[in-house]
Amino acid sequence: MPPRAAPRGGPRGGGPAIRGGPGGRGGGRGGAIQIGLPTAGSHITTVGVKRPNFGTGGRELPIYVNSFRTTIPEGVIHHYDVISPSEKTLPARLNMDIIKSLQTNIAPEIFTPRAVYDGRKNMFAVRELPFGETGSHEFEVTLTDGRADPAGRAPKVYKVRLTKVAEINPEVLKRFIEGNQSHDNSVLTAITALNVVIRMEPTMNYPFNVRSFFTDRETKDIGLGIQLWRGYFQSVRPGIGQMLINIDISTATMYKSGTLVQLCLDYLRKEHPAQLFKQNLPERELLRLQRFISGIRILTPTAGVGGRIANTPRVVKRLTRVSAREEMFSLREGGQISVADYFRQTMNKPLQYPDLICAEVGSGAKIPLELCTVPPGQIMRKQMPPEKTKDVLDFATKKPRDRLESIKNGLTVLNYGQSEYVRQFGMNVNTNGPLTVKARVLKPPTLRYGPTSRQPTIVPNNGSWNMVDKRFYRPTEPINRWAFVVFESQQRFRDEAVAECIHGLVSGCKEVGKCIKIEPTEVIRYASGQTRVRDTLRSVGGEVVQRYRGPPQLFVIILPEGGNELYTEIKHFGDIEVSLLISKSVRHTSLIIYYKMGVPTQCMKSIKCSRAKPQYFANVSLKINVKMGGINTVPDPASVSVLTDPHNPTLVMGADVIHPAPGSDGRPSFTSLVGNVDSDTAKYVADSRVQTSRQEMIADLYEMSKHVLSMYTRYRQGVEKKLGTQVNPKRIIFYRDGVSEGQFKQVLDLELPLLKKACQEMRIEAKITIIVVAKRHHVRFFPQSDRDGDKSGNCPAGTVVDREIAHPTEFDFYLQSHGGLLGTSRPAHYSVLYDENGFTADALQSLSFALCHVYARSTRSVSIPAPVYYADIVCSRAKNHFDPNEQWDLLGSDDASIDTNKAPDLKKFLAGFKPLHAAQKTLMYFS
Repeated sequence: MPPRAAPRGGPRGGGPAIRGGPGGRGGGRGGAIQIGLPTAGSHITTVGVKRPNFGTGGRELPIYVNSFRTTIPEGVIHHYDVISPSEKTLPARLNMDIIKSLQTNIAPEIFTPRAVYDGRKNMFAVRELPFGETGSHEFEVTLTDGRADPAGRAPKVYKVRLTKVAEINPEVLKRFIEGNQSHDNSVLTAITALNVVIRMEPTMNYPFNVRSFFTDRETKDIGLGIQLWRGYFQSVRPGIGQMLINIDISTATMYKSGTLVQLCLDYLRKEHPAQLFKQNLPERELLRLQRFISGIRILTPTAGVGGRIANTPRVVKRLTRVSAREEMFSLREGGQISVADYFRQTMNKPLQYPDLICAEVGSGAKIPLELCTVPPGQIMRKQMPPEKTKDVLDFATKKPRDRLESIKNGLTVLNYGQSEYVRQFGMNVNTNGPLTVKARVLKPPTLRYGPTSRQPTIVPNNGSWNMVDKRFYRPTEPINRWAFVVFESQQRFRDEAVAECIHGLVSGCKEVGKCIKIEPTEVIRYASGQTRVRDTLRSVGGEVVQRYRGPPQLFVIILPEGGNELYTEIKHFGDIEVSLLISKSVRHTSLIIYYKMGVPTQCMKSIKCSRAKPQYFANVSLKINVKMGGINTVPDPASVSVLTDPHNPTLVMGADVIHPAPGSDGRPSFTSLVGNVDSDTAKYVADSRVQTSRQEMIADLYEMSKHVLSMYTRYRQGVEKKLGTQVNPKRIIFYRDGVSEGQFKQVLDLELPLLKKACQEMRIEAKITIIVVAKRHHVRFFPQSDRDGDKSGNCPAGTVVDREIAHPTEFDFYLQSHGGLLGTSRPAHYSVLYDENGFTADALQSLSFALCHVYARSTRSVSIPAPVYYADIVCSRAKNHFDPNEQWDLLGSDDASIDTNKAPDLKKFLAGFKPLHAAQKTLMYFS
């Protein structure tokens, strides 16, 4: 394998993708790297590809970025391991409290000035701690803030051992941002130390979540016992020639403080405590409630010495199935007593609702719900109820100008200048204003439509265009056999609504060149969502066969609001296992004809398609055409020669992995691989698999790559009639989604060899480029004036940055490829890990931007290249590959067993994962 630091493949000068053209190293205008900006020397090693050059394409546009310059400490930083020898892993908040007590109460003379701590394993100090020759010392810490046992037992002692592990010379950071230092462990540790420094102060004072902390200055109650709190994200990031702090606003979901009874009532949408009595609480609701509050911290009354009552913090483990009146436990002195009687007799707390269930805490004690209090500021680390997603988005969404103002206001909360930790470590943060960056706005690709269009080509305007005067580049064959199925009551979706919907759909398709035939005898069926979906669709399909003497080409299906389960069943039927048993009489003999074929299904929500405008049905037609094998639009070859060079057939892949929701341990992760099969990079096929829970690397990439490669060669040979060497791809561009920076090396070590093995197995000699596309970051672009932004106040589509905030030595860039709609747009971060094709910065930036315009489901550019977007959709739809009539509990549903020790068996998921129907493998079923 070529060295990862700078894998270069093939001869130079072989087309626009090769370095040496405009903006390359070969001279000419813009060829030299800008003076004062670093370039990695030959002695520097990198994880990904070294930056070949900077992009020069597009018009310049100065913008703001939500980053702020900071100085690098001058003195040596001392790194210590923090170990609690006798303890299991403790909550980060408790760890912080222990270290705070250690530094301020137990040994303040040792910790002067005070060290910083990350809540887990790492402590950093500006001076060496006096631990002698061993460099290690063990402390005993007791918390004196009311956590001592009120019953008179000795307070809990926490043992903490600190051991020096390294000295960090911040000079490595100065060399790194100047391009003179490899991206090694010393750099990573130094950046970690600076992050711990800036986070120490807010972490001590506010609820926190890894890199963000939250305040109650701005909150919103969204019901179900959930509050939203505004917070601030901060992260030290190396830039080119400078160290930066990336600051952004963030949102946390919090449990609503108050009585635990009220929290439970809010979550279940109930009004009176009597509704939580055992006899009034069905098992399903009890399990839902338990899943919601398990792990929550509560304050409970505890009997102390001399009759003193103290509020003791506990953690809810589960809910009891019997009431406080019925729940019995044994006394030390013998005999049994109910929980209700115990609190009445021992603590003089007679219960108002003794028939309420109890909360069982970590120690095993049962506490009546009405005596439990929920303290404020507790982050809810559970999956958000789907019906509340919109509320979260509304709260989190801010227009660019408002978001930037909130970030500036957050500087007063962060208050770096007043933080003793920031001052002691010698960091000086420039809070006068956000960083100004020289961005560029790339020219969009020209898009081609069908030759019969009045407007056969279009240049998008800020990532947007429409279908007026345009026809599909390649429409599919006319649809003569189809059915219209309504899973909505006839009272809510009347016959006239059906007629309007059919007319709107047929008219919308006709406008863009797609013919759907209407006859007076077309098959229309109302169906109940309570019946088995597959039985309904098989019956409808049989009716189509008998009426038109052939199997259906399309099912158009109307869904009610909240019909997610119906949708899953429909997609499973259409994508995985369509079979129609039809009885037919031939020469007085009854025969059974068995049709087994994939049938595309197009679902529409009743509330959206009822009296919908033509634009709605035009958008639906985009999906139908590609689902049935058509192509909506292609990039004009002249504008994206990197993708359409006939001498270098190019296969573009998108890969993704999604993991189960928090709290769904043991449930599988899903993987997907998508790739184009045509010369225009507009028609894609997909493969998806199931694998070990939370495993990020794609285990089956070898088999999946072989599938996509074979589909590519088959299409080019069979459909495009290519011959000889033109059948196989000569370039593979592999976009990988969902990988963090710490996993880049794993992609190179584990996934790249599998892709190469698949090529070798199929005797394909293709040069490979691997690019990671990251969306989960906090870098945002802001126009400096209203005239520089679009209608939404965002920077225009095509805004790219590869200088000030980019990696000091590696090939990366930020590209905001879509026009803004709501809130502040998020640019995608592209990191080039491997490149045998020798792409220039301009070449990769322009082809990535072009691929954001071939997403078949819309007439807008999207935020990431289309194959990556498709891979994300395919992953999300992987749950459809399981039989919906069996119990799978893929998401950790409410009726799952409360025994969390019984993790689902992966073998069951592997065995139950059904392959895509053969007829759908060649189609964009995921559109």
